[in-house]
Amino acid sequence: MSVLSLSKILPGVGFLPFSQRTTASSLAQRIKAANDNLAPDVRLELSGDDSVIVWLTRIDKRNALSFALMDKLIDLAHLLTTWTDVRAVILAGEGKSFSTGIDLADLNNPKNLKQVAWELIKPFQSKFQKVCLVWRELPMPVISVLHGHCLGAGLQLALATDIRIATADCQFAIMEAKWGLVADMGLTQSAMGVLRADIVKELAMTARIFDGQQACDYGVVSHLSDTPMEVAKNLVAELSSRSPDAVLASKRIINAMYHTPATTLYQEKLWQIKLLLGQNRKLAVKKAKDETVKFIGRQFN
Repeated sequence: MSVLSLSKILPGVGFLPFSQRTTASSLAQRIKAANDNLAPDVRLELSGDDSVIVWLTRIDKRNALSFALMDKLIDLAHLLTTWTDVRAVILAGEGKSFSTGIDLADLNNPKNLKQVAWELIKPFQSKFQKVCLVWRELPMPVISVLHGHCLGAGLQLALATDIRIATADCQFAIMEAKWGLVADMGLTQSAMGVLRADIVKELAMTARIFDGQQACDYGVVSHLSDTPMEVAKNLVAELSSRSPDAVLASKRIINAMYHTPATTLYQEKLWQIKLLLGQNRKLAVKKAKDETVKFIGRQFN
């Protein structure tokens, strides 16, 4: 039976044509070419056991996710999908933090209002959802190494990776409620099967900051270590000793165990639109600077 006929009777199981399974240049050469387009926000590094490290490099902004950075991460993830010789991806942040969340300068810039509005109303994944969820779709394991701060959008990005390794003093939060908003970067997909529903609700509703030990207790992170990058590389070495197709299959079927319909992503966007139009969102921004500010009664059911 040919590969083509087999693919027809096994829907959802894709086969790469031979032309896509071979590469014209070495992995090091491809990384160098990719970095020309990723700078200065992202840097790709060749690591051991045919793995790569994706570094967030907005050090001066503590790796806040700007719109440009999000676009580069999405493009890079799509590129990595075609690199069949990469066994694993490590996602990390340079400087003092993994990521402090979305870049509010971009989000609140009036010039970006139309773009934000389109991302919230379009019928498919928004840029904000895709930059996180695209890592779930990569055909190799993705391990995030977390330190300093992992807040808001940064935490949602980390939750979409397969395994999370953090320092005990790393600070975490689902931060959106502090600003009168709701987590809308794929949390309904990435938290499923990782966190209990009551834990997600508590963290999302309170916007509470918690440390690495609490994150481990909650299930937010997989492992704690003083040297998380070393642990990640050791895990990559272990993973690379297995068939890359078997590793991929494990990732796919376990993700399928916790599949949620695409309508949940639409609910994230719908509620964000409501909150952005509501009065309590404006009051939340003021309350972040002045604790005496009072919210009005609930506007929505």
